[in-house]
Amino acid sequence: MKPIPLVLVAVMGISPSVRSQEQVAPAPANDPAAALTIASPAMPAASSPIMPTPARIIGKIPDGTPPPPQAPKPQFIARGADILDSKVYQQGGRTITIQVIKPIALPPPPMPQPDSRTAQIHNAAFKQRMAEYRAGHPETPMLSLGATVCRFKNSPPRTLVQYWPKNGDDSFTFWSSADFALISGIHSFVGTDGLTYILFLAWGDIDTTRTTTISGGMLHSPAIPDFPDGPASFSIVGTPPADPSVLVPIQSLHDLYNQEFWRLKTAYDGRELARLQHQADLKANPPQPKNLVVNFWTTDTPAPAKRGGAK
Repeated sequence: MKPIPLVLVAVMGISPSVRSQEQVAPAPANDPAAALTIASPAMPAASSPIMPTPARIIGKIPDGTPPPPQAPKPQFIARGADILDSKVYQQGGRTITIQVIKPIALPPPPMPQPDSRTAQIHNAAFKQRMAEYRAGHPETPMLSLGATVCRFKNSPPRTLVQYWPKNGDDSFTFWSSADFALISGIHSFVGTDGLTYILFLAWGDIDTTRTTTISGGMLHSPAIPDFPDGPASFSIVGTPPADPSVLVPIQSLHDLYNQEFWRLKTAYDGRELARLQHQADLKANPPQPKNLVVNFWTTDTPAPAKRGGAK
């Protein structure tokens, strides 16, 4: 399911301050990708670090292939002789049966063990092992983005992206010539700085032609910076971030978009086809309410109180 699109607010006046604009080899004349403004953007020249590794996608890109069917769950059916009481209710076109059954013998719950975690945390050897582990396993940062893909009748899509660097409270916005609907298939990737990022992307799209028609011309498309033909690039709205290193994962995403465009597009087309097929199947065969049986028993012996819980 697509997330709800972000609302385009206060973006009517755009003053691009930073634009990625790396030049790459032109695509062949017969390559359809050449008409899609796909490119590899670069960091601003004033802050371009040495890139130790090429960006790469981690794991498979979802392409709409359904997961393997799950094994059927075992059913519990109470014997008639074990049912002490039964009541039947009708709700929403289904039957709900509530049955009181004879108690089932269960093993006693385990006794609470002394909590040794606090003592272990303050243990010097434990602290050393944790320090050594953290030194060899850097923290995996999360890249939090919200994207609205603007689609036009006679021009390529443009994406307005809000970015929360280091998952903090502050954010900034940038326009991109990349279609972030395709990027939504990336869940984790290695950036050009060698770090592994987890991508959290909430996105949606807007058909600007339809929106303008519905509003009777009252709504106008936001001012979007001009992007050169070729590789996809991005342009920051307003003041660029004080720490240029936060742009490295954004740069890396654009690199991946350019390098893996057809792979990303094929996977996205597959997801869209599966989504439309699922909608058609639900419309043709709407799910029917299923009857429900709830079995329970009562006991006079209270369960032991959990450590730190209510008595």
